[in-house]
Amino acid sequence: MANYSWYSLITINLLLQLQNIPLSVTHLHHHDHHHHDSRLATPPPLPILPLPNFSQLKWQQREVIMFLHFGVNTFTDSEWGTGQESPAIFDPTGLNTSQWVDVAVEAGISLMILTAKHHDGFCLWPSRYTDHSVVGSPWMGGHGDVVGEFVAAAKSRGVDAGLYLSPWDRHDKRYGHQKAYNEYYLAQLQELLSKYGSIREIWFDGAKGPNAPNMSYYFADWFAMVRELQSSINIFSDAGPDVRWVGNENGFAGSTCWSAINRTALSIGNASIVDYLNTGDPRGTDWVPPECDVSIRDGWFWHKSEQPKNLTRLLQLYYNSVGRNCLLLLNVPPNTSGLISETDAKRLKEFRIALDTIFSHNLAQNCSINVSSQRAGKGGGFGPENMLDDDHLWTYWAPDEHDKRGQWVEIQGNQRLRFNVVMIREAIGLGQRIEQHEIYVDGRLVAEGTTVGHKKLHRLSEGVVEENAVRILVVRSKGLPLISSIGLYLDPFWNP
Repeated sequence: MANYSWYSLITINLLLQLQNIPLSVTHLHHHDHHHHDSRLATPPPLPILPLPNFSQLKWQQREVIMFLHFGVNTFTDSEWGTGQESPAIFDPTGLNTSQWVDVAVEAGISLMILTAKHHDGFCLWPSRYTDHSVVGSPWMGGHGDVVGEFVAAAKSRGVDAGLYLSPWDRHDKRYGHQKAYNEYYLAQLQELLSKYGSIREIWFDGAKGPNAPNMSYYFADWFAMVRELQSSINIFSDAGPDVRWVGNENGFAGSTCWSAINRTALSIGNASIVDYLNTGDPRGTDWVPPECDVSIRDGWFWHKSEQPKNLTRLLQLYYNSVGRNCLLLLNVPPNTSGLISETDAKRLKEFRIALDTIFSHNLAQNCSINVSSQRAGKGGGFGPENMLDDDHLWTYWAPDEHDKRGQWVEIQGNQRLRFNVVMIREAIGLGQRIEQHEIYVDGRLVAEGTTVGHKKLHRLSEGVVEENAVRILVVRSKGLPLISSIGLYLDPFWNP
């Protein structure tokens, strides 16, 4: 019986197949024929190296992230602690890390970086390698862990966490002893990067006072250890390797700002390279994009006497960092109660509402867009419509290979367009290319610039213009320019 069913199945199968043969063939022929008619997709142009890696791309899209300076300095009204402070002064009676995270979420921030240890050497977690930490504090009877609470609060709201571990340590006796201090530092790095789950950014700097003991940090060892313990982390320092310092603490990137740089020319704590860090290098072989660190107040730590910067100032920081191919790392320091002050929280919310007000309405959306040429012709996948969709990375306008110089994009309004901000974004996934560009309104030059990168924002120096046509001209670029987005916006807060 079993055999019989097996044969029957084969026979039925064969019959069915025979029956279908002619049909399949005609279908195949038809399909084949059809394929010659419809064009296969044209591949994207070749990239221009260097390129960002996956974690760097994710980082770049955050635009604004938050720094939290908190520790013994919060309680001594100072910026740089001496290292002689008693841990007993650290007593944030109302500490609530969830409030910090709520403030960040309200402000549209997706990554927060906490000072796990600042120059004074006091540790916000119960490290096994020192008692100069929360262990000696009256807060939670010495059983608290600010880092643990911070990471848990961030995770519960889907916000990513980062940590700063100061290389300079004014408290620890091992500082100044090469081997002993590097062992200590690495041990703490291992604690922080293996005990608290996923950490997305680790912050190193070369800051130290003029009278600090001479000390070589084993950065190569530190970086290797970080890579080993965390898979999707970005390492920040003056020298990268993933994110570089912008070279100042005013929150301004260079008006020319390349993500590329030569890492061999960089070193940590070297004052002679700040201009190079600020502009990057068009011939750079490494993709190390810049981060602008600046505080919402004058100081990095909370001081009773200080107030947050006003909205105009915050918007200026945004245009000069995010609007110049950079990330804005905005420090918002918790106060002595262990909360972000109401004034700062309100100012941040105001900042977010202002950004949404300016950038939620792109006037270019309802316009017709003309271009100097396009790769693979009309309908070839590289047309101007890509500059107005929601994908700011992987869909873009690409000019034709023969359109070698002076490529342009023209935005033509059906009625007069009223705007004072022009935005351009490059498809940085294929490299940063544009070296010089100009913007014309009805044939009149209204703005000019060099690099574009992830985002270039031009706030027009003459203020609001009302015209019909806007032309973006690429004067010079490495290879063909690839533009992923364009925008025209009205910023009601901008009155030059």
